[in-house]
Amino acid sequence: METTVPPVFGKEKGYGLHKLALVFYDALFYLSGSDLDRDVLNVKRVICTLGAMILTLCLVLGSIACGKTRVAISTTTSLYDTGLWGVLEPMFEQKYGVDLDILRAGTGIAIEYGKRGDVDAIAVHAKSREQQFVTDGYGIERVPFTYNYYVIVGPVNDPAGIGEMSPEDAFEKLFTDASSRFISRGDDSGTHGKEKTIWAAAGYDYDTQVVGTGAWYVEAGKGMGDTLNMANEIRGYTVSDIGTFLAYQGELDLETVVDEGAILLNVYSVLACNPDNTNSSVNLEMGHNLVIFLTSDEVQKIIGQYGIEEYGRQLFIPCAGNEPTP
Repeated sequence: METTVPPVFGKEKGYGLHKLALVFYDALFYLSGSDLDRDVLNVKRVICTLGAMILTLCLVLGSIACGKTRVAISTTTSLYDTGLWGVLEPMFEQKYGVDLDILRAGTGIAIEYGKRGDVDAIAVHAKSREQQFVTDGYGIERVPFTYNYYVIVGPVNDPAGIGEMSPEDAFEKLFTDASSRFISRGDDSGTHGKEKTIWAAAGYDYDTQVVGTGAWYVEAGKGMGDTLNMANEIRGYTVSDIGTFLAYQGELDLETVVDEGAILLNVYSVLACNPDNTNSSVNLEMGHNLVIFLTSDEVQKIIGQYGIEEYGRQLFIPCAGNEPTP
């Protein structure tokens, strides 16, 4: 499936205007869902919504007037969908006195944002592509900061009978049986890359032997949360990072069926972008600050504890610059 990299508001435009656009969009979406003719619209809520829009506009204009620095990072959907960035974003903004724009995308698109100079740093999970990003001069250094593991999830009754198998054997069974649906991210993301790695380890050429071989193989072309929802709807299997799966598990009739195997290691790294080879507007200092922030003792502790209270286990394991091994 071809991946299209969407445009991003240029950093030369100052404050992230798309944030304001999202506020207006949300308000308009609310209004469009109201039925004025049947008089069920709550007028007070409309007034509050419009008031919030005006207040937000004032805050944005005030931010522009004060010359507040805008910093941007592109990040994999799994880090975003778990809610981790929702905790870290305000911390970074307060610590450095900036506005942080987080661009949520699959790893492939997140890396392209970095190459184009649309962001100051990237946080992704595809080691070989990260290393190439540095080798090609787009990134300064690859710095691992957390990890977890991938899992193969599927219907509770496991119709394909792959429970307790290795990831490679499970993929072979799904391929040869072809009676159960497999939903691929199909979006050039880090998770999609891991899926390809498992297919290769199972002895299959992904492009010639897997894609397009039947209705059993479905390309979602979506983020991790959406792919999990699709697998749930059609009672199929998919590969997910454990963090996102745990965050969505309460809404799904899926469970982990394969969760052991060295190939399932999932390492996240942060890389500051190089303004010399991307875009002169890239803020190298803030890119470095994002690396320092994510590997700091304070943030590493937060990452290690994230999810324990809500899900009963940590979603991520901190590793602060050290390369985890299976």
